[in-house]
Amino acid sequence: MELVTRILDGSISYSPRGEPRGRSFFGGRISQDDKIDRLEEVGLLAGCSRRQLRAIARISEVIEVPAGTVLARAGAPGDEFFLIMDGSARVEVSARKRSKLEPGQYFGEMSLLDGGPRSASVAAETPLRLLVIKRRDFTTLLKEAPELTQSLLATLSQRVRHAEAALTD
Repeated sequence: MELVTRILDGSISYSPRGEPRGRSFFGGRISQDDKIDRLEEVGLLAGCSRRQLRAIARISEVIEVPAGTVLARAGAPGDEFFLIMDGSARVEVSARKRSKLEPGQYFGEMSLLDGGPRSASVAAETPLRLLVIKRRDFTTLLKEAPELTQSLLATLSQRVRHAEAALTD
């Protein structure tokens, strides 16, 4: 939601084609195959076929943001998933619990599925290139491709089983 607010207030501007305007920090365009390769790294999408990943790549967009950009605020509604392609971000769950995210890492996956509030604040530590999936586009895709929903449910079920096993060990 913070990203959308920044776009609306003009601190991040977009061209009519939906691409960020201004200085490109990384240069070069990202192809659909590059998007798919990056999406294969996302644990939530581990059970997806290449065809399913292609469908997800079609609804994703690549954006660049400068260092200091707040991408998520703890407690705020979440409606986007972010995959870091280049750069790094810092995550703050609490004053004592902080971490760093680097290329290949992602956040916002639970908000993508349930639209619930963000559990942490995330800000760009360096300029970032991100692959972004909006919840409304993802929800539409799930309605159009029920087999994708099945893949996601299987992956989530495995994650719950692993978490339960870790608690009993």
